[in-house]
Amino acid sequence: MKFLRNLVTHAVVLVIGFMLGIYFLPILTAPEAPSISDIQTTDQVLYRGAFKKDLPGSDFFHWGEGALSITPSAINFIGSIAPGPDYQLYLTEKLIESEQAFLLVKEQSLKVGPVKTFDNFIVPMSDSTVLEKYTAVLIWCESFSKYITAASYR
Repeated sequence: MKFLRNLVTHAVVLVIGFMLGIYFLPILTAPEAPSISDIQTTDQVLYRGAFKKDLPGSDFFHWGEGALSITPSAINFIGSIAPGPDYQLYLTEKLIESEQAFLLVKEQSLKVGPVKTFDNFIVPMSDSTVLEKYTAVLIWCESFSKYITAASYR
């Protein structure tokens, strides 16, 4: 009986430790976030948007909140997103508010690049990106296929 109890308690601690590692490792290994002045001194802003915490696809562990600005060369963000591994920023043709909706249009969406910081970010864009083809920005966790947040910019 004591062996079984020890086995169960050790397994629970192992699972909790693994889950905490998944959560905290991206925070510990994230590069320093750009300052607000770095973001505000970039190119002329073409579009603006906002990430909101209350989207249907967001939850306690997957969210974003703050101001988004799009310049000819980058997508800039001032605010916070929930920490996690392997975040990618996509442009979509319409505002996507859930994981299931994004999976339906992922092939038609444009992957801009990785999001490596959780407070403020600058994601450079290719010169060939046609912003007018899209209307929204979305953050997606590739590792776990999880919707984080999205925002319309036009």
